[in-house]
Amino acid sequence: MARIIGAIASSHTPTIGFAFDGKKNDDPIWKPIFDAYVPIREWLAAKKPDVMLVIYNDHITSFFFDHYSAFCLGVAESYDVADEGGGKRALPPLQGHAALSRHIGTSLMADEFDMSFFQDRALDHGCFSPLSILLPHQDGWPNKVIPLQVGVLQFPIPTALRCYKLGQALRRAIATYPEDLAVVIVATGGLSHQVHGERCGFNNTAWDERFLELIEKDPIALTQITHAQYAELGGMESSEIIMWLIMRGALSARVRKIHQSYYLPSMTAIATAVYEDDADPPTEPELAEQRARIGRQLDGVEKLEGTYPFDLERSVGHYRINRSLHDLVHPEHRARFLADPEGAFAAADLSEVERDLIRRRDWRGLMHYGAIFFVLEKLAAVSGVSNLDVYAAMRGQTLEAFQKTRNAAVTYSVAAQDD
Repeated sequence: MARIIGAIASSHTPTIGFAFDGKKNDDPIWKPIFDAYVPIREWLAAKKPDVMLVIYNDHITSFFFDHYSAFCLGVAESYDVADEGGGKRALPPLQGHAALSRHIGTSLMADEFDMSFFQDRALDHGCFSPLSILLPHQDGWPNKVIPLQVGVLQFPIPTALRCYKLGQALRRAIATYPEDLAVVIVATGGLSHQVHGERCGFNNTAWDERFLELIEKDPIALTQITHAQYAELGGMESSEIIMWLIMRGALSARVRKIHQSYYLPSMTAIATAVYEDDADPPTEPELAEQRARIGRQLDGVEKLEGTYPFDLERSVGHYRINRSLHDLVHPEHRARFLADPEGAFAAADLSEVERDLIRRRDWRGLMHYGAIFFVLEKLAAVSGVSNLDVYAAMRGQTLEAFQKTRNAAVTYSVAAQDD
């Protein structure tokens, strides 16, 4: 089974990436930053984790307020570097572990965490700033990464206690994954800082030191602190420190801290820590109970003939064709698709199988392949075909035969109607 072998905590200020990219290793102002990460790099080189689950928050780069989620798990095969306004950092994309991501997401939902999931989104300094100094990457990253984006910038945000409980659920999820994987949990963010308003520049070293002690020895005490209290103690933007509680919840009560550092050069207190878990592995009955919980909601659905739940496996495995058909909601994409379908196929990098299914408007074939119905009705609208024609094709019937199974013989689609 997969197992958590330890955890890392690190600030994610862009200062770290700036110092690294500028090769400021020997500059006396920046050198303490580099020194703090040497023991962590040595620990990672010795432990050789297969996967790092990185808990971070996006800084309004790839996630905006048109859709802002509390907990958003990456389920993609890879993650590019985001352009935050001044160009992308010269870093290779991260490789994801989509299968473990899907399992974690399914387990968290079974434990009643209402997760969001993302693909095709770049990651900003919240993730890449610490990773770039933690891991060698000249020839690609040495392990796979699962990003967990936490919405901590637009209030209301998750409570500290909710974050801790999410960490506990993460522990159960990872332990029930059947592949033998060594997993490290990485929490980013903090510590004390405020970057807006007349209080801009606020720091509190005494509180930072107290927080570092409590996160190791008494994390439950930290779960009782409100966001207003965290703001008073550490500055408004230190709200992101609750992400450390997700990491701590994923560990047992018995942890051993093997490294810690603290440095306050300018605006943000930069801290690092490494923890190893001294708890016994979960018992087989505990694992069996969680596995049963994960599968309970869809248990038996496979017996429903002609029924195909659109799950994370379909979503990730067939993202490209679903994205291409979803883009038909954009007028410019519709126009190109109608004028030059082969060019549209090429731009979307569709396979020949996918192109053939769309060319033939093979509605049932598309659904079997992995397209969700609600992109098919967009293709139908663009093609001048009614929803009822698609429904009939799903059943392998003519429209006339299908209409006889309905109470009223009507047709309709999602296409706009002329006045």
